[in-house]
Amino acid sequence: MKVRVTGVVIEEGQILLLDQDTDTGRSWSLPGGKVEQGESIAGALLREMREETGLDIRVDHLLYVCDHLPGNGTHVIHMTFKATRVGGSVAAAADGADTTPIRGVRFVPVTELPTLGFSPRFVELAQNGWPGAGSYMGAKSNIGL
Repeated sequence: MKVRVTGVVIEEGQILLLDQDTDTGRSWSLPGGKVEQGESIAGALLREMREETGLDIRVDHLLYVCDHLPGNGTHVIHMTFKATRVGGSVAAAADGADTTPIRGVRFVPVTELPTLGFSPRFVELAQNGWPGAGSYMGAKSNIGL
């Protein structure tokens, strides 16, 4: 079993995304990654956000927990948190920041999420301020990812 953390940073109606291929065919994703051995969940999110986006963040609150079963016998617990920028500036990802190459980092208007391959369900959650925040959502597909 693996634990993966991601962060949602929204500023002025724009959400921070990585231009990075996903296992669902989308080429944009939320920043985040694997929790390393001996690392706290919050510590992992702080590290991943800094490595992938150049931002220092504050971990605010849990948005959702879900399961991801990619079909290769792996079980990934996926945890996404609301986060706030407290320092840094958006920059290219550090070399080797992720096993999947990151082509770019930018804030994207939430209204453009559908054009970037995000599902109507994910867009609905983002536009409505994450109703049910802190809930176990079941399969990752239930949040539209």
